[in-house]
Amino acid sequence: MNYCFLLPLMLGIPLMWPCFTATESSKTEEVKHQAGSHLRVKRGWMWNQFFVPEEMNKTDYHIGQLRSDLDNGNNSFQYKLLGAGAGSIFVIDERTGDIYAIQKLDREERSLYTLRAQVIDSTTGRAVEPESEFVIRVSDINDNEPKFLDEPYEAIVPEMSPEVIQVTATDADDPASGNNARLLYSLLQGQPYFSIEPTTGVIRISSKMDRELQDEYWVIIQAKDMIGLPGALSGTTSVLIKLSDVNDNKPIFKERLYRLTVSESAPTGTSIGRIMAYDNDIGENAEMDYSIEDDSQTFDIITNNETQEGIVILKKKVDFEHQNHYLIRANVKNRHVAEHLMEYHVEASTTFVRVQVEDEDEPPVFLLPYYLFEILEESPHGSFVGMVSATDPDQRKSPIRYSINRSKVFSIDDNGTIITTNPLDREISAWYNLSITATEKYNVQQISAVPVYVQVLNINDHAPEFSEYYDTYVCENAGSGQVIQTISAVDRDESVEDHHFYFNLSVEDTKNSSFIIIDNEDNTAVILTNRTGFSLQEEPVFYISVLIADNGIPSLTSTNTLTIHICDCDDYGSTQTCRDKDILLSMGFRTEVILAILISIMIIFGFIFLILGLKQRRKPTLFPEKGEDFRENIFRYDDEGGGEEDTEAFDIVQLRSSTIMRERKTRKTAAAEIRSLYRQSLQVGPDSAIFRKFILEKLEEANTDPCAPPFDSLQTYAFEGTGSLAGSLSSLGSAVSDQDENYDYLNELGPRFKRLACMFGSAMQSNN
Repeated sequence: MNYCFLLPLMLGIPLMWPCFTATESSKTEEVKHQAGSHLRVKRGWMWNQFFVPEEMNKTDYHIGQLRSDLDNGNNSFQYKLLGAGAGSIFVIDERTGDIYAIQKLDREERSLYTLRAQVIDSTTGRAVEPESEFVIRVSDINDNEPKFLDEPYEAIVPEMSPEVIQVTATDADDPASGNNARLLYSLLQGQPYFSIEPTTGVIRISSKMDRELQDEYWVIIQAKDMIGLPGALSGTTSVLIKLSDVNDNKPIFKERLYRLTVSESAPTGTSIGRIMAYDNDIGENAEMDYSIEDDSQTFDIITNNETQEGIVILKKKVDFEHQNHYLIRANVKNRHVAEHLMEYHVEASTTFVRVQVEDEDEPPVFLLPYYLFEILEESPHGSFVGMVSATDPDQRKSPIRYSINRSKVFSIDDNGTIITTNPLDREISAWYNLSITATEKYNVQQISAVPVYVQVLNINDHAPEFSEYYDTYVCENAGSGQVIQTISAVDRDESVEDHHFYFNLSVEDTKNSSFIIIDNEDNTAVILTNRTGFSLQEEPVFYISVLIADNGIPSLTSTNTLTIHICDCDDYGSTQTCRDKDILLSMGFRTEVILAILISIMIIFGFIFLILGLKQRRKPTLFPEKGEDFRENIFRYDDEGGGEEDTEAFDIVQLRSSTIMRERKTRKTAAAEIRSLYRQSLQVGPDSAIFRKFILEKLEEANTDPCAPPFDSLQTYAFEGTGSLAGSLSSLGSAVSDQDENYDYLNELGPRFKRLACMFGSAMQSNN
């Protein structure tokens, strides 16, 4: 059977494909190439591929024709189209086999369709031949403009740098189809600073640009397809190019002279002012360091890293009287400079700083930071120690007053002379640390102090003595020349040379002694026996006097007594048994003392507990009186008395004391009572015998009262005496008349009783 595929015009060129014949039994495959088409015979079918241009405006676009070589034109064959797009995009005329496209095709959406064709005998309904597969390809046209997919573009480029950036556009058209996808780049905006390579889209900086003048640029790029030929499509994009800073500017001082002030009392490290340099760069490139030329010893400059200011600080204290102004030169430079940019930083910017010192009222200044004096011990009162001196550093030169803080041994006068006020003993204190204060007389608030060290020099005023207490024993059967003790000495004095002591026995012990001494000449000596045999019963203890002399100037000698005990030694001739007995005896004595103290403490505590137990048994009363009945009693007396018969006004018992009842005494005459009153008025007081007797009576009552409270109490007694010497003013008990009294004795009592004598004397004369 023969099949023919007829193709339509492609690109305006009419094509006609010849028919090929194949038999069903043919098992060979043959591929032929004609005019760019592909033909293959398989199973009697002849298949090929069709080309359809995209975006065709015709609704029914004829693609080609399928025809079987068995078709004799009697319309008995029916053609069918199967596969993707069959019936929706592509249709076939069942009688003629013509294939049509009923929709516009877009190659960018789908560029290839695979279909199947089949021929059926309409009379029998059976397939004439098996299905055959073919393809329809969509050919490209220039219907897509270039697009920049990565926009918006932003680039950061260092100023004064040839660095480049690149932009890229894409075209959806087929790059294999002519020049549809071949792009050409051009610059629409950005000249003359930038340029672009037409084929790669690389943007280059065409000239050196300064960020300090302009730091941002907008560049517009255009991309055209078809390499810019007529009819080409184009797309544009914008690129923001930012210039980053490089350190191409050095810091510069805008002021040629800065004026600062500092007080002479300002401490070291004080900030006295700020200077400022300016740098057109930013960020790290604007960081700067300040310094002072000539390495100033008085001032320094540090950088404030936040504000980039130079802070002038005081490196050393200034003195107005010594120098009242300073002129320093400061410079500034960047902290971070790249090697290739050093040409911009050859010379550092400089400026001058004038510092004016302000005068302040300063405290006195001592000539020395400290004073060291020496004085011999045992110097008399008022001895000269040394002299200190301080001056007022200010121009007015105020007089200075000196004083010593907390010293009872030294004093100082207004001239700064230090003298002693008490004897000095080096053995008590070899050094004195004093603090001398200087005060301005014109301004007592200005005070300064200086340490003064006084060393007390030694004189040989202490004789040497035994270095320790020696407990010496010698056996009864000791032989002559036996060493019984080694002694040494100490001296509290300080010696320029090493101490050297000389040991000897006293004259009496040398002439008649049972012991001798040998000086070892190394500040020690040995005691030896000078005879054979000793008796514990006859002489149990020996006392010898040892003379010790030092090498001081003048030399001092002391007499030290060495006690030697006679010991009944053991068989080995050891005195240890005697030493142990003494130790046990002393320990026994100490034990007895401790036991006695403990027993005494126990007795005292027992006595205290007994007293507390007795006091707890007592009944506590608020008023430690002898069961007296205390009530609020008001006694009122409205008359002077009605004579002997007047007993109704008051109860005379209430006037008597419940403790001491007054005895009834015979009434004295008025003259005798006045004389007694006058004499006793000169004696009555705190030391009066009557008052003391009253107190003792009350004290005895409190001590013997079993109902007294068991705590300390204060009892107050109002004592008016044992009775009025003038007698009672009441007529009760009056038995003697005063008419016969003679009052002439009042004249003898002195001028104070003259008026009374006149009154009584005149009254008696009238009565007579």
